[in-house]
Amino acid sequence: MPEQAEGTAGAPTHEIRDFLRRRREEIAQRWADEPLFRAVFTVSRDEAVEAGKSVVDALAHVADAARVEDPDAAGFTEVREQLARMGAARSRAGLSAAQVSGELAALRPPVENLLVADLPQDAPAEHVRDCVTTLSVLMGTLRVVVMQTALSEGQALIDRQRLQLLEVATPVIKLWDGIVAVPLIGTLDSARSQVVMETLLESVVEQQARYAILDITGVPTVDSLVAQHLMKTVAAARLMGAECIVSGIRPAIAQTMVHLGLDLGTVVTRASLADALKYVLHELGVGIVTPGTNGAVAR
Repeated sequence: MPEQAEGTAGAPTHEIRDFLRRRREEIAQRWADEPLFRAVFTVSRDEAVEAGKSVVDALAHVADAARVEDPDAAGFTEVREQLARMGAARSRAGLSAAQVSGELAALRPPVENLLVADLPQDAPAEHVRDCVTTLSVLMGTLRVVVMQTALSEGQALIDRQRLQLLEVATPVIKLWDGIVAVPLIGTLDSARSQVVMETLLESVVEQQARYAILDITGVPTVDSLVAQHLMKTVAAARLMGAECIVSGIRPAIAQTMVHLGLDLGTVVTRASLADALKYVLHELGVGIVTPGTNGAVAR
């Protein structure tokens, strides 16, 4: 792109800077009618105009630094959060990334038309072309900034939702005074295991639990990594003053553990959640009373 050294009179970047500052109000007014601004800022048109002015100021700042091709230019910093909200709002409205990019591209023609009209009638064609090219590059960089920020925000939202799903999928159930249980279903990975540990420990403190049951009946496979996570959870519970029992050890899982050479000798294990609860109640000295066949009761 043809461009003179920074500070030279008539340099395209500085001409664009001056143009943006001079026509700031008109640009913001035109942008306020574009779908991107009109659909995001719905309280009033004035709100959309003010948002447009902020973006114009940022573009002028970037042009002043002659960094029109740099998405990391300092000028974008002050509006990056606003741009992220705009991109995220359109994504939540059901627009694809390509559609959001198209709305951003629609911001260039109104500015370009103003620029061409603003340049002196006798300006050399080459100078006009350089200014228009510089503006096009600057607007293209704005699109990149918005899309990058929107994607980052989208990933952050996905990560938050994933964590929320992990927490929902890891309920802690109070079975008895001093007894809590965590029924695990699905695959255990590092992230979920961390959630399991944190959730269980918080429940141990809140419920003042003496026993915690980790039921893995719904865990399809147990490998060395899963076993390590279980051992860490058991050890953490012990540090909090609770004994941890692992239940749901099915025959296939038991064989896998043997083949892997996993040592769970220090961990109390039971075949089912019912067996684990029975063990804990016995440890607490609680008797289990069941009705007999003749109406009597048996312990």
